[in-house]
Amino acid sequence: MPPRYLIIFAVVMITAQLFIYVTQRGLRWYFSPCFKPKGGQKCGLALSLLLWIIPNTLMAITASRIFPQFRLTALVLFLLAYAFMLILALWLLWLIARKWISAPKLNRTLRVAAPLLYVFFIGLGLYNAYTPYVRHYAVQSEKLQGSLRIGMVADLHLGKWFGGKQLDKLAEIMREQQVDIILMPGDIMDDNLDYYLAENMPPHLQALQAPLGVYATLGNHDFFGAQRQIYQALTQAGIQVLADEAVMIDNRFIVVGRNDHLDKSRLPLDQLLSRLPQDGRLRILLDHRPDDIKQNAELALDLQVSGHAHKGQVFPANLITAFIYPLDHGYLNLNERHFFVTSGYGFWGIPFRIGSQSEVMIIDINR
Repeated sequence: MPPRYLIIFAVVMITAQLFIYVTQRGLRWYFSPCFKPKGGQKCGLALSLLLWIIPNTLMAITASRIFPQFRLTALVLFLLAYAFMLILALWLLWLIARKWISAPKLNRTLRVAAPLLYVFFIGLGLYNAYTPYVRHYAVQSEKLQGSLRIGMVADLHLGKWFGGKQLDKLAEIMREQQVDIILMPGDIMDDNLDYYLAENMPPHLQALQAPLGVYATLGNHDFFGAQRQIYQALTQAGIQVLADEAVMIDNRFIVVGRNDHLDKSRLPLDQLLSRLPQDGRLRILLDHRPDDIKQNAELALDLQVSGHAHKGQVFPANLITAFIYPLDHGYLNLNERHFFVTSGYGFWGIPFRIGSQSEVMIIDINR
């Protein structure tokens, strides 16, 4: 295992122990009335042991890759993390409120509130993951003849928990918004085509259409060994995949697409742009990751669409992505270049979004 993965695993393991410790303390407090009768201490001990054993076993077998359970491990860590945050919040509330409310009444109130709040956050996470928000932007450019409406989505992660129904909804949104062109900058599939084929998603993806076409690039999750098959599947669905390529659209503007950083053979962007006609037409770039925004703002392009960051997907990861990327979500005008980063239409790993929401970006370009 490379050193950086060992460091990540160590950080995750240490953080998980904190989550487990606080969660088991909180649960033992919550169920303490049930533990008072004879045998209650044994029940409390068994609960604590299960909380320590199950997550740590999952993390160990996943890290060893003997029987990897990435999604299940991520789900357990997510549930522990939100239990940890909720218990800390209720404990702080208890410290403050005990000055004015009697201990028995306060404990009863918190025991009622705790599961309700936990279920609320889990439900909110599911709702945000499966309910797309249509976000509108408008920019101006004298390089474009007429107007253009772009429908932009990234990070669909088509797989076990996200598939045909969500593709049908996406096609419906694009029709309702009357987009001229659809751009998809990466992570269309979730690592491979297993569920895409097993769940018969191709007809649903084929329904995604626009008058000027549908264009995509491959993201990092499209490069985990099945990139050739994913490229073919997208092409068969009527989507033109741009791998270090550019196309002239409607004789009015140019769309440029780059593979993800995992493609070590991809061309530097300045070289790719130097091959284009120097005729002043509008240039739109699809680049999966928003890493190079500051550098790209110095190059001969007009607009870039990206994804990858998911806006952190679940709080507090959005604080991390906001720190890492120059733009982890939304719009930025930098040096008269327009940059858009979407939080993604699907999700990675677990079907939850807190602090972010599934979205479709609609970008209007006018003179």
